[in-house]
Amino acid sequence: MTTIVHLLRHGEVHNPEKVLYGRLPGYRLSDRGRQQALTVAEAVAGHDLVHVVASPLQRAQETAAPIAAAHRLDIATDERLIEAANLFEGERVAVGDGALRQPKHWPKLRDPFTPSWGEPYVEIAHRMLGAVHRAAEVAEGHEALCVSHQLPIWTLRRFLEAKRLWHDPRKRQCSLASLTSLVFDRGELREIVYSEPAGSTDPKVTGA
Repeated sequence: MTTIVHLLRHGEVHNPEKVLYGRLPGYRLSDRGRQQALTVAEAVAGHDLVHVVASPLQRAQETAAPIAAAHRLDIATDERLIEAANLFEGERVAVGDGALRQPKHWPKLRDPFTPSWGEPYVEIAHRMLGAVHRAAEVAEGHEALCVSHQLPIWTLRRFLEAKRLWHDPRKRQCSLASLTSLVFDRGELREIVYSEPAGSTDPKVTGA
């Protein structure tokens, strides 16, 4: 029996200030982000989706909406799919931006391995794994789609591939509206398939 859980990163967000918005409320999809969500909905129209679940954040719920509608499903919400907590929420943190150049913020950068500026990678991996197992249980023998965020999806993928969890964020393979699909055979992970139905985006762009 094959069960597939698709991890979908939300679409582009309206973020004119170009801040790291994290879990801050009120960050909706941009026009491009809404189009990306529609593109993914078209890409998975023929899939055997029986369960759609999303992070509680607005951008994830909006990304899930056209997919759930196309399959006549309600959107479930799982708090475990939420963005990682980050002490730099609301700040501009791209290379050369103000927050990282201010000495008062340097203590937050002391440990890139845990990391010291936010939710520990291992905790992110464990909660995401719990959300995936729940989705796989609900959709057993079919497909489920979980809408989450770049860092949680990438952290879980590294965990499942038995790679170290600390990494260079500029090298994440998790574009906006991309799918990281986990293929389970009788409960055992058999394959991880990555695809970009809405095209690739630059992982170095903060606040995308």
